[in-house]
Amino acid sequence: MSLNTPTPALFPLADVAERLSVSKKTVSRWVESGELRAHKLGAQWRISESDLATFLIQRRR
Repeated sequence: MSLNTPTPALFPLADVAERLSVSKKTVSRWVESGELRAHKLGAQWRISESDLATFLIQRRR
């Protein structure tokens, strides 16, 4: 990755829960079930902006 390439936004589960007006436990369940793709960084899970957008598009159907 070059220095000019923007870093993708990675959100903690709590931020995703707040954005979607659901509990953090609900977001954790989506991640555990594979419905919502997440990335583990150290001990914490993060969700990319593009993965969240994909998840929301799939949920509209």
